[in-house]
Formats: sequence, C-alpha cells, structure tokens
Amino acid sequence: MRVLFVCHGNICRSPMGEFILKALVKARGLEGQFHIESAAVSREEIGNPIYPPAKRCLSQHGVWWDPQKCARQVTRADYDRFDHIILMDASNLRLIKRIIPEDPEHKIRLMMSYAGSSRDVADPWYTGDFETTFQDLLEGCEAFLDEISRLAYVRSK
Repeated sequence: MRVLFVCHGNICRSPMGEFILKALVKARGLEGQFHIESAAVSREEIGNPIYPPAKRCLSQHGVWWDPQKCARQVTRADYDRFDHIILMDASNLRLIKRIIPEDPEHKIRLMMSYAGSSRDVADPWYTGDFETTFQDLLEGCEAFLDEISRLAYVRSK
C-alpha cells in the first residue's frame, strides 16, 4: 500500500500525517505493507525541512520524524506511484488538479473524509495550533487504516 500525504508546502500537515501514519503502521506491525511519503501542491517550500513547531508537536507525542525530510512538490507521476493521495483541505484539492487533472482511479481524497467529516485539517502555519492539527491527523490516519483493513477483509472473503 503506497500512501502520499499532500498539503500546501509540505512542511507542516503532510509530513505530520506521513510520520503519524508511519507510527500507527509500525504499532500495528504492518511496516512491510506500507510505503508512506508526503509532498506539496506548491513550490514555495521545496527543499526546506519540516517546520520546527511541527517537529516539536510530533516529538511531544512520541512520534519519530526523519530529520532528512525535505519538502518536495507532487508530480503527475505520483498518481501512478501511489495507491492513495490524501489531501488536507479544499484548496489542496483545487491546486492538485493543475498537476493531476484527472482521478479515474479515485485515489485522491481529503484526509478527514476517512473520519466521516467534511472539515479541512486546519493549517497550523496560519493558526499556530499544531495540537489540533495533530489530533485531526491522528483521527484521520486511524480511520484510514480502519477503512483499509475493512476493505482488505471484504476482499479476502
């Protein structure tokens, strides 16, 4: 299962989602079944590391993050490389359509849709509230894994 998290700059929400999901997958003993990355819809932060308050928030929750992680922009080729492309908000959804204009395989979804919500994951770059973002991402990632598990169970029947 190949998962790509996408936000505006790839320095806050999407890397937080990447490392939260990696931690959940590891806790469930599923590391070998997942490949997880993150990227940006914009070019603004390419090459920059995870934003320090995002790193602090992850660390406060005991979530490991890769110090080598640098922002990159999503590409058209990512559509073929990933099974799930998870976006943080409606703006990301609008902007990704410039890079990946069509989604015939229905791979692109908003993060909170997995948790049954239509709300966006608020951008802590603007809100300063990394804890709320962390909790939304944790809820969304857990719901994503639950959905994937249910689908795998149904397919195995």
